[in-house]
Amino acid sequence: MTDSIRIAAWNVNSLKVRLPHVLRWLQDQEKKQQAVDGLCLQELKLTDDKYPHAELEAAGYVSLAAGQKTYNSVAIIVRKAALASIASDAATTFLNPTRNIPNFEDEQQRILAATIPFAGTQPIRLVSAYFPNGQSPDSDKFAYKLNWLNSLQSWLAGELDQNQRLALLGDFNIAPTDEDVHDPKAWEGQNLVSPPERNAFQALTNLGLHDSFRMFEQAPKTYSWWDYRMMGFRRNAGLRIDHILLSNALKEKCQASVVDKEPRTWEQPSDHAPVIATIKKS
Repeated sequence: MTDSIRIAAWNVNSLKVRLPHVLRWLQDQEKKQQAVDGLCLQELKLTDDKYPHAELEAAGYVSLAAGQKTYNSVAIIVRKAALASIASDAATTFLNPTRNIPNFEDEQQRILAATIPFAGTQPIRLVSAYFPNGQSPDSDKFAYKLNWLNSLQSWLAGELDQNQRLALLGDFNIAPTDEDVHDPKAWEGQNLVSPPERNAFQALTNLGLHDSFRMFEQAPKTYSWWDYRMMGFRRNAGLRIDHILLSNALKEKCQASVVDKEPRTWEQPSDHAPVIATIKKS
């Protein structure tokens, strides 16, 4: 048993297409003695009945998913070997599951939360989140995004009251500072970087959630998303919009937070790279 837990987020931009990548990446991490114990996926783009439970189970993982046809969808994948002995199946692995933001009427599947009884430590509340894109600041979709963010903040305030060990992981569709943007001047005022979105990100941190990536010295120009067009990845013309925010209790235990760019180099990749945080058990 290792002395730490690794949790990760990855927008896979279609799990049907990218399942081989997810399995390969999880297996690669295990081979490197860096197994991912909890993986939050976004943008699965498939319904619950199409979710590949069997394939992931065969690889040693158990899952909870909130599916939707063609769009959105989120999941939490947990490595069975990392679980306390009592957690033998989904019913005992994913405690107090929550699908979508309570009291926010929404057909889009964007939130999945569950408390995971990892072995050798106190349980962790994982929240897999796929934030709305927003399209443009003058659109109805942007208004929806801001309303969704406001509702998320209110719900998380209550979640943090009940769960000291909470991690919010996912595709936030917000680059919180100019440091997270390859060309801040070109992006100024646009969707993903606008002041209202950054203020909403700040509001989440004001709840007592901490951007794990910025807790450590990082290489400049580190991003998690690159447009497929105009050789975005090759030019490193990216944004850091995938995040792991940690509650105060988990912040104290966090040992590392990184972006793994390698899967973005694979054939037919997602446009996002996985982000990972390492949490010390005791």
